[in-house]
Amino acid sequence: MLKLGVPSKGRLMDKTFDWFGARGITLRKSGSDREYAGAVEGVDGIELVLLSAGEVPRELAAGRIHLGVTGSDLVREKLSLWDSQVQEVAPMGFGGADLIIAVPQSWVDVDTLDDLDAAAAAFRAVHGHRLRIATKYHRLVREFLKAQGVADYQLVDSQGATEGTVKNETAEAIADITSTGETLRANGLKILGDGLIHASQATLFRGRRAGWTKEQRATLKALEAMLDV
Repeated sequence: MLKLGVPSKGRLMDKTFDWFGARGITLRKSGSDREYAGAVEGVDGIELVLLSAGEVPRELAAGRIHLGVTGSDLVREKLSLWDSQVQEVAPMGFGGADLIIAVPQSWVDVDTLDDLDAAAAAFRAVHGHRLRIATKYHRLVREFLKAQGVADYQLVDSQGATEGTVKNETAEAIADITSTGETLRANGLKILGDGLIHASQATLFRGRRAGWTKEQRATLKALEAMLDV
């Protein structure tokens, strides 16, 4: 059987079910909402595995599932050299959100990454420690800022509402996911003009490490024909 991992609850699960359904493949949960089993109808040889979106990258990389639906941001954050471990099969057109760098609106002279770099150096000179950027996306933010030449900062982990860390004085700037920017504005923050790190959306991925049998490859080919990818 070819194992397909999809989000186990919420809007992402519903949208995933709708996306496959529009292509003639029915995904459904078995039993109650507390159960994490499911079924696939419309194509033979596929087993549905219900996981959290954050578990899908790990399970793909480990070869425990063959295909998986999750945010493209989660794959890039959780997997080192992600494209050597998984392959994008199809962007799905929903679950869109941008991972961005945002700073206080009161920083009137900070609108770009170059401005942030200068502000970070000045901040360290004045305060004696590096400017703090709160985020849940350490790998993506660190790689992005390194590529853009921004230094003199430190990443601080945010497990709650990242947008509130500046008001709470636990960080000076943030890197977070946003869809509309309304929550950022409500917390007195603005997005840097060139501060887009990654435009994320739900994506169907294929794992590169799973031991693919001849039958599983045939099933994948049939599935891809139905999905037109």
